[in-house]
Amino acid sequence: MSVMELSETLAAGRAAQELRLKRGEFELATQMGHVRTVGGALSGRRRVPRGEVERLRRAAGFPDALRERVRTVGTAEGAELMDISPGRFTRLARAGYLVPVRVYLNRYRAVVWLYLAEELRAFASSEPGLLTGRLPRSGKRTGPRKRIGGRARSGCGSDTDAVLDAEAAEAAGAMAAGEEDCRPRNWRGRRIGLLLHESDDRWKRAAIVGSVLDPVQLAELVPDPYERACLNRLRPDLAPGRPASEAGREAMGRLLTADDPDEISWHRSSLTALLADARRDRQAPRPSGTAPASAPTPEPASASESARTPESARAADSVRATGSAGTCEPVPHAGGRGRPLLTRLRVRRVRGRETAVPLVGSADR
Repeated sequence: MSVMELSETLAAGRAAQELRLKRGEFELATQMGHVRTVGGALSGRRRVPRGEVERLRRAAGFPDALRERVRTVGTAEGAELMDISPGRFTRLARAGYLVPVRVYLNRYRAVVWLYLAEELRAFASSEPGLLTGRLPRSGKRTGPRKRIGGRARSGCGSDTDAVLDAEAAEAAGAMAAGEEDCRPRNWRGRRIGLLLHESDDRWKRAAIVGSVLDPVQLAELVPDPYERACLNRLRPDLAPGRPASEAGREAMGRLLTADDPDEISWHRSSLTALLADARRDRQAPRPSGTAPASAPTPEPASASESARTPESARAADSVRATGSAGTCEPVPHAGGRGRPLLTRLRVRRVRGRETAVPLVGSADR
């Protein structure tokens, strides 16, 4: 690391200390853009310009004002902040109106969601009609109904708050039976956006998007084992502080993996585009003399393929299933010298299917 880099920028830990922020608060502040960072020329780690630290220290209300911008709350505290019941708060979050920024499992393996206090106040001020009266039913969503943008702080509430979170979630789940819970999907999308915000490396950006796809999806999109190894090595920790128990890891794993068809399709398309950029930038590390595997390129359906009739499609399937022509020939009739009429008609149908040419009235003659 050069002397100039050391003198003009600060490491994350030192910057957080001078800004009087906890580690999670500092991480969230940088991801949200409240604290500007630059890439380390030699270390690769993001650093904070010294002038940025001085600017924030001179701002009015430092450090409380900066801390308040990254303060997160759970369901109980969030409901109190918005002056609504915990059940209604959870119902709004399940419907996609409130987007969480952090998630963790408490000691009882209950999922606890954290929200930005600043965003909750803004939502309560801009949407008073949703705080009282009858809530609209939530259908299947592809994203939050009301974007409340922003980025997050890590932190864990008290056990009392966590228990209230779990109880509120159960109550809201009974109220919203049959309605989709948008919190996991919205959190995954937001978390990916936060990580992409502070990353310039193209392979790392591809790894961020690919981290929410299951191994089968990833292997299908990335057939080259060295590229997959590169993505796995750069794979971010979406939810720091993984639980130690196997049951806890399984529960958290379900939250980290995309499970909605629309969400999966979106991330697959994003990963394909990011991989193309990464490959143009540089190849993934591999042993010398090893050629990269060709990327899967699905061929568009031709006009003849899209115009196939159901009968011709079944005929083609029959050929693929049976192999060469003649293997589906029906057994000759036991009696008589020649084949009966129905047997001859069957043969003509089978042969017609083998050549994938629909029969035109031949069976009716």
